[in-house]
Amino acid sequence: MDATTPGPLAPEVLDREDLRAALIEHDFAAVFALVKKWGGLSQNRIASACQLTPGKVSTIISGSQRVTSFEVVCRIADGLRIPGVLLGLASRPWESQQTQQQRPPESPGGQSDTTDVPWRPDATVGLAADLTRSDLVMDRRAMTRALAGAAVTGAALLDSLEGWLQPAAAGAAPPRRGRLGMREIHELETTAKAFRQWDHQYGGGLRRKAVLGQLSEIASALDEHQAPTVETRLYRIMAQLAGTAATMAWDSGLHRRAQEYYRLALRSAHAGADKVFGANVLAGMARQMLYRDRPDDALQLIQLAQEGARDVIGPRVRAMLHTREAWAYAAQGRTAGFERATARAAEALAAAGPGEEEPYWIAYFDDAELAGVTGGRLLDLARQNPRQHADRAATEIRSALSSRGPEAGRSHALDRIGLAECYFLVGDITGAVEETHRAVAAARLTQSGRVRGQLGQLYPYTVGHSASRTVREARDSIRDLLSS
Repeated sequence: MDATTPGPLAPEVLDREDLRAALIEHDFAAVFALVKKWGGLSQNRIASACQLTPGKVSTIISGSQRVTSFEVVCRIADGLRIPGVLLGLASRPWESQQTQQQRPPESPGGQSDTTDVPWRPDATVGLAADLTRSDLVMDRRAMTRALAGAAVTGAALLDSLEGWLQPAAAGAAPPRRGRLGMREIHELETTAKAFRQWDHQYGGGLRRKAVLGQLSEIASALDEHQAPTVETRLYRIMAQLAGTAATMAWDSGLHRRAQEYYRLALRSAHAGADKVFGANVLAGMARQMLYRDRPDDALQLIQLAQEGARDVIGPRVRAMLHTREAWAYAAQGRTAGFERATARAAEALAAAGPGEEEPYWIAYFDDAELAGVTGGRLLDLARQNPRQHADRAATEIRSALSSRGPEAGRSHALDRIGLAECYFLVGDITGAVEETHRAVAAARLTQSGRVRGQLGQLYPYTVGHSASRTVREARDSIRDLLSS
C-alpha cells in the first residue's frame, strides 16, 4: 500500500446512516464528501484509490457529473474497501480475504461457525444456543463487522453439507426427560408459522430478535431432552425458525450470519427427520448463492436437495426446486437449460391438485409465483439481450401481478421493480416511469433490504434523462425512499 492509497474505512465511518443512505442510492457526490469529512481522505487520495483523476472526483463532488458506469462503481467499492452489500453489489473478491484475516465476531459462550460441528442432534442444539446468544447481544460495532462478513462458497460450503445425506445419529438415552406436551408444541408451531408469514410478507429484520429469542427457547427445551415424539417436533420447529432467521438476516445484509442460520436449519431438519424442509433450506441457500453471483454453487446445492429428498417431496416443492435450477442455468447463460428446467417446474406444479397434502410453507408456490420467478429470470437474460427476452419477461411478470397484489408484500414489490426495468430495457420510458412510481409505492410497504437493493439497481436507468421532467420525478421518488 502506497502513501496515496487509503486502507479500509473505519467501522464507525461505514456505520454512519448518512453514508449508508448515499451508498444505497449511488449518490457518490455525498459519498465522497462524507469520506473526506469523516474518513480523513483527501480528494487526491480518493482519486488514486478509485483510479479516477482528481478532476473527475471534483466534478462528482460538485454534482456536475454522476457515476453511472457499473465498472466505476466497482472501482470505488474496491478502492475505498466498501463492502459490496452496501452498494447493492455481490461480495467483492477482497472481502473473503479480509474476513479470513480478521477474527470472527465475538461469540459469548461458544463457537458459532458451523463448519466443523458434527451432525449430531446434541451438537445442533449447542450450535443453536451459541448462534442465538451471540446475535442477541450484538452491538453496533459487531453488527458492522457482521455486515462485512462474506458468505462461504465453493468446496468449503458444499463439503460441510454432506452430512445431510447421512442418517441422523442417535443420541444417548437421557437420565430424565423434560415436561413439554403437545399443547405447548402446537403453540410453538403456530408461533413459527406467524414469524414465517411476517417475513414473507414484509421482509426486513424488524422481528429478527423475537425469532432469535424463540429459537433460543427451543434450544433450551431440547437441551432438557423431551419425549421422543415431542423432541422430533421441536427439531422441526427449530428448523423452521432458523430458516426464518436466515432470511431475516439476509434481508438485513448479514450474509455470513444468514448462511450460519441456513446451516442450522438444515441440521435441525436432519435431526427432526424432515427431509422435505431440508430440501427447502438448501433451496434457500442456493438462492443466496445466486444473489451472490455463484450459480455453480447454487446448482450443486439444488442437486444436493434433489438427491436427499427425491422420494419424499411433493409437486410444489419439486416445482420450486426446478425454478431454482432454472435460475442457475439463466445465470450461467445456458438458455436451453433454463427453458428445460422451467418447463419441468410448470409440469410439476400442474400435478399439484387441490387434495395434495404438502407443508404449509410451500403453499405460496402457485401459478403466480411461478410466473413471477420465470419473469425475473427472463429479466436476467434480458439484461444481456433485451430484444430476445424483455417482452416475454414483462408478460410473465404482468401475469404474476394480475394474480397477487400488495398483500404479497416483498414479492409484489419485486414484481413491480422488475416490470419497470423491462420497460426501460425496451425503451418505453412512459411505461417505465409509471411503473417506477408503482414500484416505489410497493417498496414503501416493506422493510426488505432486498427490495431496496433492487430498487437501487433501477436508479441508474433514470440517469441520462435529465431533460425529462417525468424521469426526474421518478428518480427523485427512488432517492427519497432509499434515503429515508
